[in-house]
Order: sequence, then C-alpha cells, then structure tokens
Amino acid sequence: MEPLLLSITEAAKALSLGRTSLYELIRTGQLDTRKMGRRRLVTVASIKRLAEKQD
Repeated sequence: MEPLLLSITEAAKALSLGRTSLYELIRTGQLDTRKMGRRRLVTVASIKRLAEKQD
C-alpha cells in the first residue's frame, strides 16, 4: 500500500529537489501539505500532479 503523505525529506528526495526548493513549491501552492502535530507532510497526490505537469 502506497503512503498518502510524505515527510519533507521524503518528498524532496522523490522530486530530486533540495528542502529549500520544496518549501518554495509549498509556499507558492504547487504542493499540498497537511499538518500532523508539529510535522508538515506533503500529499503524494500533489507530488504526482506536479510531476505530471513537468513532463
């Protein structure tokens, strides 16, 4: 079963980006996140959507 949410580090690795670039995508609304406690997690659906856009 594929996870629905990834940590910032996992999402950056999946997109081959640095953390700063990933935070910029989050800030500009290109990636969706959810807050769980103190952690910010990126939705896998938004990562796939961004990857499809870039193809």
